Amino acid sequence: MSASPLALAGDAPVSTQRVVNDFSIQVATANGSGSQTANTVLMRSIFQMGVPVSGKNLFPSNIAGLPTWFTIRANHKGYIGRKKEYDFLVAMNPETAREDVEKLQPGGAAVYDEPLGLDKLRQDVVFYPVPFDKLAGPVCPEAKLRKLVRNMIYDGVVAHLLGIDFDEMRKALVKQFGPKKQKAAELNWGAVLAGKEYAEKNLPKRDRFFIEPMNKTQGKIIIDGNTAAALGCIFAGVTVLTWYPITPSSSLAEPLISYLERLRVDKESGEATFAVIQAEDELAAVGMAIGAGWAGARAMTCTSGPGISLMSEFIGLAYYAEIPVVIIDVQRVGPSTGLPTRTMQGDTLKNAVVSHGDTLHPILFPCSPEECFSMAQDAFDLAELYQTPVFVNTDLDLGMNNWMADPFTYPEKPEVRGKVLTAEDLNRLGGFARYRDVDGDAIPYRTLPGTNHPAAGYFTRGTGHTETAAYSEREDDFINNMDRLARKFEGLLNHLPPDETSVNPRARVGLLCCGTSRYAMEESQDQLAQEKGLETSRLRVRAFPFGPAVEDFIDRHDRVYVIDQNRDGQLLSLLKLRLSAERVAKLRSVRYYGGLPLDARTVTEAIVAQEGI
Repeated sequence: MSASPLALAGDAPVSTQRVVNDFSIQVATANGSGSQTANTVLMRSIFQMGVPVSGKNLFPSNIAGLPTWFTIRANHKGYIGRKKEYDFLVAMNPETAREDVEKLQPGGAAVYDEPLGLDKLRQDVVFYPVPFDKLAGPVCPEAKLRKLVRNMIYDGVVAHLLGIDFDEMRKALVKQFGPKKQKAAELNWGAVLAGKEYAEKNLPKRDRFFIEPMNKTQGKIIIDGNTAAALGCIFAGVTVLTWYPITPSSSLAEPLISYLERLRVDKESGEATFAVIQAEDELAAVGMAIGAGWAGARAMTCTSGPGISLMSEFIGLAYYAEIPVVIIDVQRVGPSTGLPTRTMQGDTLKNAVVSHGDTLHPILFPCSPEECFSMAQDAFDLAELYQTPVFVNTDLDLGMNNWMADPFTYPEKPEVRGKVLTAEDLNRLGGFARYRDVDGDAIPYRTLPGTNHPAAGYFTRGTGHTETAAYSEREDDFINNMDRLARKFEGLLNHLPPDETSVNPRARVGLLCCGTSRYAMEESQDQLAQEKGLETSRLRVRAFPFGPAVEDFIDRHDRVYVIDQNRDGQLLSLLKLRLSAERVAKLRSVRYYGGLPLDARTVTEAIVAQEGI
């Protein structure tokens, strides 16, 4: 990178360096203004130039007109977690413009709507005023559409200033609108060109930020975690979805319904071979899914934290009666309604033990769209193999934001349906006891309703029962059953995805996390090494119950920082419940619970403070 002097606002010359493919763009608009399309086109254009990129949408939970922000991070090293600071601002919202400019990094740049008059606010920022309304008029004679196309004008301005390839921008725009909306695509392309032309004539380049072609995204796709999970459920063979709308999981149910309607229809009769029910509430939704799982369907529901709270009674029934069901929890900020459109890992502890009495539930922790796809499939196999509810804990950041991903691998392994006895099996055996541990693995055999054999029937009980499913309040029957359920839970370790570990033999400090905290953790490792000389190892937990890799990892280090996206350190608390006192003594807590996607700088600062370096 070569040094070059830049004249910033107030004509204060500053000697600085070109910053290439390593900065964050923040676009500040009003909710409902149509900015999502423009932001996606801008992000995809950078991606198509081969530059690693991510997009994170921060939107309000109630009405149109409130502030919304979209952050695009470009990073040549491949960091795709949120960057705490932003460098290049597009200020379109009068409500937040002053605050947005104040938060901009020194030496940053701001494209803004000219009437806002932001250029007097700071002397250490480059300002680019643009008369968006004047430019939108000639492009779009229809007044009601102008507020939409003015967003595409800032795409043209920003692309010119940063050096984004306009051929790639046109490809991204056509992809966004699709073949059925060519007229709308041409209208918006005209707005892009209007922004480009204005910038060429009126906005000489004075900032230090550039996008230049790379080759680090070839063969990759951009997708959100909810869509990836929906595809995973389809490939897992799901035939029953019961749900109640709730942010941020509704955008998982909606594509899943679309896929079911396309792919789960009998070719000869045209009849649906699936069932989708929008229930009256979350309790009803999970109850229906449990009923379908009992009947032999691959059944699921998707929800968020408030929904899990309502589902807890039925989840306990499924645990005790041993019925398979998959629950995908796209976590958001609680308690209560909390911040419905912000992200958090606030259901970690709850989902492990949800419902009254003694319960333990397996949880899968995906961190990427690829794992949303694969772990959705794993969840159905685990649920039927172990006859139990299985949780997939994603979060709003993963579920609703844009992520780079490798194309998904077509699944080759067959579905695992577990210990289901057919009529032929019963003819051979003569009968069975529903809750008896025949094989020593604590997993009993079951039959499905409608199995044509006199020995197939049994009572499905949420009350105390014997091995033969007869009602019982005997002390020994209850204790034996609960002990078997505990052994069954521990047996899950044989079928869970292994944890992701990177051990530095020189490191005495370890970092441990689950889910999307991975990206901040990995970047923080580099910051700690480069800025403080602190070498670290890392482990990402991929499932609960925890595997032996966790204990081994703790044993290798003097201190292990457990990274949580919640106030109470829920992953840390769950580890404390499962580990010896000697290992617990090594654990330290790093917590963030502000509702934004976790960033590396926050992790680094917390560790530096505790290490005293």
